[in-house]
Amino acid sequence: MKRGKGMKFVGDSRIPAREHRMNNTPKDYSEYPGKTEAFFPNYLLKEWLVGAVFLIGFLCLTVAHPAPLEQPADPNATGYIPVPDWFFLFLYQLLKYPAAAGNLTILGTVVIPGLAFGALLLAPWLDKGPERRLSKRPIATGMMLLGFMSVAYLTWEAGDQHEWGGAASIDDDVREIDTSHQGYDMYVEESCISCHGDNMEGTAMGPDLYDLGYDAEGIAQIAVEGIGEMPPIYDLEDGSEEELLILAEYVLEEGSSEEGAETDDEESEEGAEEENGEDAEEDEEADA
Repeated sequence: MKRGKGMKFVGDSRIPAREHRMNNTPKDYSEYPGKTEAFFPNYLLKEWLVGAVFLIGFLCLTVAHPAPLEQPADPNATGYIPVPDWFFLFLYQLLKYPAAAGNLTILGTVVIPGLAFGALLLAPWLDKGPERRLSKRPIATGMMLLGFMSVAYLTWEAGDQHEWGGAASIDDDVREIDTSHQGYDMYVEESCISCHGDNMEGTAMGPDLYDLGYDAEGIAQIAVEGIGEMPPIYDLEDGSEEELLILAEYVLEEGSSEEGAETDDEESEEGAEEENGEDAEEDEEADA
């Protein structure tokens, strides 16, 4: 290149012309009235409007009918049966059937859900027809209906079989007991709390200790000898009979309801009045 001539760029003829590129000019949809439209902004705006209406309706529903809350989590409440969220209830119900539980749990957790969701994912490739009517797409329509009906039925059955009111009413049945009493320390020390609960409300390991049909001596005897599937929990060689009686009286006192206590008091008062009446009659006869 000589001085003063400048620099020239020469195009390479081996590079093909870029005629294959798509034109950025929007397509004219006037040829298909009512069948198609521009994605932005026409179609996208409709989707946003529908989503906004659904979201506002859902928020109003949650405000009008808030989700019911149960009692705080208690690690000692071993009898409580938790359930998953509503959108997993159909899988939860599936595991209750013998064909998908026990040694066949892998079928209910991996194989059956994998086949079901895999079939739904493959539906667009199994039915490539251009038709939009459901009646003319039998494969895709049948798979969607089968999946919807299965999920709806299993969800309904899971909700119908679960005891929803049992968990909500646990707090109503639990009585508050005196935890500052010496008997409560023995109740915890002898591991009674692990089977009968913090407030003697009972667990899956043992029944509640409310309104027992035993007196203090009967409860003490059960603690030493056991009853049914309950093993002995108190050893007289390591403890004294006085401490055992304190524990028995504490369980009897805290486990008895106020109504039962009032009834016992009334019965004792009636018994005392009858005894006083009998004594008075005997005195009158002696005087006579």
